[in-house]
Amino acid sequence: MTDRQYPIGRFNLKDDYSNEEFKTLIDVVRAAPAQYRALVGNLSDDDLAKIYREGSWNIRQLVHHVSDIALLHYYRMKKAITEPGSDMALINMDAWAQTADSLQMPVEDSVLLFEGITNKYVFLINALTEEQLGISYYHPVRQLWLTQKQAVAMSAWHVEHHLAHIRLALQ
Repeated sequence: MTDRQYPIGRFNLKDDYSNEEFKTLIDVVRAAPAQYRALVGNLSDDDLAKIYREGSWNIRQLVHHVSDIALLHYYRMKKAITEPGSDMALINMDAWAQTADSLQMPVEDSVLLFEGITNKYVFLINALTEEQLGISYYHPVRQLWLTQKQAVAMSAWHVEHHLAHIRLALQ
């Protein structure tokens, strides 16, 4: 049976990523908004209320979450390269998933935000120098240091992880 909590497996951090691996990660991040739009763009409110496992967030919450975290990933990258060594934002994802916008707002708004922030994020990633890609920041939730390449790998995993959750919920 598929692991419904981690349907694509847990995030596996590598020490470094080859140029080809990194390009693939960027492509995953770039393609994600269109995949989400195709999957959730025409869902009914009943469909958006579906969950992928007992006690999980529903599809609506997942879409809003992915948009929120894409914004956070962009923010953390920009902050790390402009303010090295500064503290990174820590958020309570479960609390965020319970706010009115996550529970009631149309998913279209978050898909639009996801599309826009992903464009900015991918542009910034592609503009980083090798030196900037090596800048690390402390990830307060995972309690580890990440280079920008590793952060992009986490972003790619994150969008695929929740896309798999949505697909499970729709089965």
